[in-house]
Amino acid sequence: MILVTGAAGHFGKATLQALLAKGIPAHQLTALVRNETAATDFKAQGLNTAIADYDDYASLVAAFTGIEKLLFISGSDLLKRLTQHENVINAAIDAGVKHVVYTSFQRKNETETSPLWVVAQSHIQTERWLEQSGMAYTILKNNLYMDFLPGFIGENVLESGVLYVPAGQGKVGAVLRSDMAEAAATILTTPNHEGKTYDFTNTQALSYEEIAITIEAVSGKKINYISPSEVDYKTVLSHHGLPEEAIGVFSSFAIAQAQGELDNESQDLVKLLGRPPLPITDFLKQVYGNK
Repeated sequence: MILVTGAAGHFGKATLQALLAKGIPAHQLTALVRNETAATDFKAQGLNTAIADYDDYASLVAAFTGIEKLLFISGSDLLKRLTQHENVINAAIDAGVKHVVYTSFQRKNETETSPLWVVAQSHIQTERWLEQSGMAYTILKNNLYMDFLPGFIGENVLESGVLYVPAGQGKVGAVLRSDMAEAAATILTTPNHEGKTYDFTNTQALSYEEIAITIEAVSGKKINYISPSEVDYKTVLSHHGLPEEAIGVFSSFAIAQAQGELDNESQDLVKLLGRPPLPITDFLKQVYGNK
């Protein structure tokens, strides 16, 4: 039996669909959700559902009982995540889960000097807990979701002709979320992944200058890349009405990219998927081409 946490989220849904596409019977899959409303669609597909919350330890133990493999999708509440992750791992141990696959994130700097320390801290600790848990584990170091690239590029880039983000010459090996989910499904359904860490990053990383050049080529519109200071970037985002929390996340990830935190290239996804993940250039053509 395979259980996917965060099943109502994009990554969880995509992984469950990939598992079904691989021929795993619906009755061998469990979607973990937080309420009955979220369970409706999964039940309609014949999947098992479990209602649990990362804050509710007893509900996690009940949901994990009888589960052999667990896809543990990291929590989104940064303030509560460390405690929530500890709950998930301890509940998995108590429930007798055999193998945990955990969605961590790509990084180079593992100290408090990292612009992504608020994100990194809980991931690093969770990885350590898994390593000490006695359970088999696999760690997925996810790069930036390619689906999020338009947020950094800017919604009106074709109209403004300006790509404005403080990423300097740093590169990013972004990957389409569905490609990551398909690879996670492969790990859940094939042997010999225990104790391994995979870099879920693309085969080619690009700088935002290269991204601007690509958008210009596929759209036929002049695009200038400007890398402002972090202060100026935050001011512009504020003027556009973004909430403070969103501004903090975008600026932190932008600065991290400037520092090369997400500049990684790997063949891991090629091996797991049996094909290359979607290149960033192809994604940009799909989003910005012929407009």
